[in-house]
Amino acid sequence: MLVEIWSDIVCPWCAIGRKRFVTALERFEHAGAVEVRVRSFELDPSAPLAPEGTAAERLAAKYGTSLEQAHAMHANVTALAAEEGLSFDYDRARPGNTFDAHRLLQLAWDRGVQPAVKDRLMRAYFEEGQPISDPDTLVRLGAEAGLDADEARAVLAGDAYAAEVREDEATARGFGITGVPFFVLDRRLGVSGAQSPDVLESALRQAWDAAALAG
Repeated sequence: MLVEIWSDIVCPWCAIGRKRFVTALERFEHAGAVEVRVRSFELDPSAPLAPEGTAAERLAAKYGTSLEQAHAMHANVTALAAEEGLSFDYDRARPGNTFDAHRLLQLAWDRGVQPAVKDRLMRAYFEEGQPISDPDTLVRLGAEAGLDADEARAVLAGDAYAAEVREDEATARGFGITGVPFFVLDRRLGVSGAQSPDVLESALRQAWDAAALAG
């Protein structure tokens, strides 16, 4: 069974949803027969490489709220992330364009290390305040997670995997996906949002049973 997860590097609910899905998969008795692929989705394709302002300031501007409300929103999601064992630090977070990070993840899929690279990029953004739009940073993070540094550098220096990123995003539009995370199980069942492990486990069982019935 193939599970495809559309998500973005700088999406907090994607990080939380990823942890919850891992928990659900650990409970699923057929986990060994499940292949998981991360698909590309940019929350803000027009984001500059190095936006001005803090994460809270950009959040306030995006939703038209006060800076105090933005800090409260960050505090809420940080608390929820902590329940999943994640340590968000929005005071250090450095927003930026994620297109190159998605290209790196496409390379990581081809090299069989996508889960490790995805986790490393998210940790770099949410916990360590690293600039995930910076090519040198991406090369280093990719190498730490199992990619060949020279190959990663060559990919980011050109336009390799750009078409694959755009294809993922086009597929998302075709499915009507407007927010992430979004889980697609065997192209039979879709689950939107950072659902609980129980909901995700139920979806796994439902998709597995549907595939069995279909033969």
